Amino acid sequence: MLCKIALGNVRRVGKDYLVYLLTLTLAVTVFYAFNTISLQVDIAGVTEQNSGMGDLLGGIINGLTLFLAFVMGFLMVYANNFIMKRRKKEFGLYQVLGMSRGQVARIMALETFFVSLVSLVLGLVLGVGLSQLMVFFTASLFKTQIANFHFFFSFGAFMITVGCLLAIFLVTLVFNLRVVARAKIIDLMSASRQNENIKVRNPWLSAAVFVVGVALIGVSYARLLQDGLPYDGQPEAMTAFLVTTIMVVVGTILFFLGLSGFLLKALQAARGLYWRGLNMVTMRQLAAKVNTVSFSMAMIAMILFLAITSVTAGMSLASVMNESVERGTPFDYTRVLVYFGPQAVAEENAYAEANGESTRYAVASEPIDMIEASKSDTVNEGAADARPFDLSQIAGGSVQVNVYDSTPRSADAPIVTLNQLCEETGMSMPSGVDATGTAELGLGVVRESEYNAYLRYRGMDEIDLGSDGYTIISDMGATLNDIYNAALAQGVEIDFNGHALHPVSDRVNEEASAFQNAMFGMNTGTVVVPDAYVDEADLPLYMGYLMVDYADGISTEEGDAFINELRTYHPITNDAGEIVAGWGSEATRTQSYESVDSMNGLISYLAIYIGFVLVLACAAILTIQQLSGVADASPNYRILAELGTPTRQIMHSTLVQQAIFFVFPLFIGVAHSCVALSVIVKLVQLFGGFTIGGAVGLTAFIFLVAYGGYFYVTYLMSKGIVRDAIRARHSL
Repeated sequence: MLCKIALGNVRRVGKDYLVYLLTLTLAVTVFYAFNTISLQVDIAGVTEQNSGMGDLLGGIINGLTLFLAFVMGFLMVYANNFIMKRRKKEFGLYQVLGMSRGQVARIMALETFFVSLVSLVLGLVLGVGLSQLMVFFTASLFKTQIANFHFFFSFGAFMITVGCLLAIFLVTLVFNLRVVARAKIIDLMSASRQNENIKVRNPWLSAAVFVVGVALIGVSYARLLQDGLPYDGQPEAMTAFLVTTIMVVVGTILFFLGLSGFLLKALQAARGLYWRGLNMVTMRQLAAKVNTVSFSMAMIAMILFLAITSVTAGMSLASVMNESVERGTPFDYTRVLVYFGPQAVAEENAYAEANGESTRYAVASEPIDMIEASKSDTVNEGAADARPFDLSQIAGGSVQVNVYDSTPRSADAPIVTLNQLCEETGMSMPSGVDATGTAELGLGVVRESEYNAYLRYRGMDEIDLGSDGYTIISDMGATLNDIYNAALAQGVEIDFNGHALHPVSDRVNEEASAFQNAMFGMNTGTVVVPDAYVDEADLPLYMGYLMVDYADGISTEEGDAFINELRTYHPITNDAGEIVAGWGSEATRTQSYESVDSMNGLISYLAIYIGFVLVLACAAILTIQQLSGVADASPNYRILAELGTPTRQIMHSTLVQQAIFFVFPLFIGVAHSCVALSVIVKLVQLFGGFTIGGAVGLTAFIFLVAYGGYFYVTYLMSKGIVRDAIRARHSL
């Protein structure tokens, strides 16, 4: 009997469950489709390039799903509150007719179960279809070919989805049962006649709160633009960023708290607008709603900010890595050697002596031949076929560039720093750089002869510095290169150990600045000077870069296989047995491209997944708020109809209110995102070019589908509620 009543109720009040059903169905669809990522990467051929990518993505997505399911659970509780508010009188009537609270609770549980079951079935059908299409999206992200596409169903994703849905169902059920257990019959029966207690704030106080909120937002914007993001992890920078974050959150809350009284007072002053049509009714209802939902609107604005920023920045970062790797990976294989400087040698020797170790360190007196030094690596050490790692077996051509520290051995300060160049050119330091100490670090120094050897190896024209020339090379983005370009174009003179040097070029040659394979720029700035001045300045060696191309007859697969053999790395020593250098990063061209493809896929998936679910949550909350408000205002609409107000004007008033409530949080979220993205752009431009144009289209599409779709559903359902109220007037 109770089951029959519950089924009848779901059919009868189906439109009240529409938002609940729609949101839950979309959640199931997204949860299932994204949790099939492990199967998608297999079918798309990604695991052939990166065997661990499926497990990595799957683990991250699973963890995110649990978090997002928690968010969606409370969202569903919020949606269910709207349904409960509409049906309190009905549940009270059940008890008047003799049902116990337990029976009413079981009816509610059955209704929730039936709606959840329908959502699960619809969501799984859509999720299975979406997951098949996402295989092609996955292949395009990771730049692979689908060799054997076939239909698939993931039992693991199904179980995760069912588990999340069950958790949402249980949370919703608990809150529903609390409503029935605590509510009195008289309260349930009179719920439709109870008016919300709306506190009218003093307009001057509201205006002051509004101004303080705007001021806090403005100050937080200025702080973020000046300080940048704390990418270095320094405590001072992290503290400043935390203060900025708190300011923008508090400012956003105060903005919406003060908006209601301030908005109504400002609109009342515009009498021509205020007294036109139903504008007075519209504005007063707007002020009352903003007054009661101001905190939730502030939170929605912040969540929308996170969604917009994550999608736009994530997709743009993925795009820029594709562009950067093309320029930053010109060799089949590169290897880096890190020399120990005077300070590092002193610290390491002091540590060894304190701990009774015999190991000793020293500063290298001359560059090390990295082809020969690579033989210190042992392939298959301890095995019968152990051998030195001899790159000459696969190298058809190679070039080595040695970079020197610009601080002479007998000096305490570098010859040329980024800070000096900024002062000479009048350029501003990149945001956040001056807080890290990077500004005072010296630029690297390269001999003219070695750089010309590098240019010859790459088939480029050599440079002639003469006796007093220099140039700067860097494969970084505009944030740094604009400073170097200004120094070269303005003819900034460098005092290089008593020699006045002048630039021989007017801008950085970014195409001839990459010394190692990488997805981002790694050469943060290097000065090329005549050989004699490097020797005279007594500069210590800093880094060694070996660039190798495979010999004719050695395929990329064969060369990569040789590089990737199991190796044991050993430090580089001088004739006295002292350690002078250690091996740094190494990468083949293939590894660099695979790393970019993997990062692209990872970032894109996370950005879209997080962004879409957050937008979905915000849109659903706004929808529920507006539907609840329209339901509460039904008696007012009935009175307006009785006074002869055309239905078209009532509908227009409802549309205007809902449009404003959907647009205001979005406007603030977009404003926050614009400032944050401008800082993110500058940060990423430290490592390479960065544009957000392409990602803006994707972000707009997500909002059009999710946010705009919910707005449209909200208006359609509101029209139904208003029509019901007007019909009730005609039937009286």
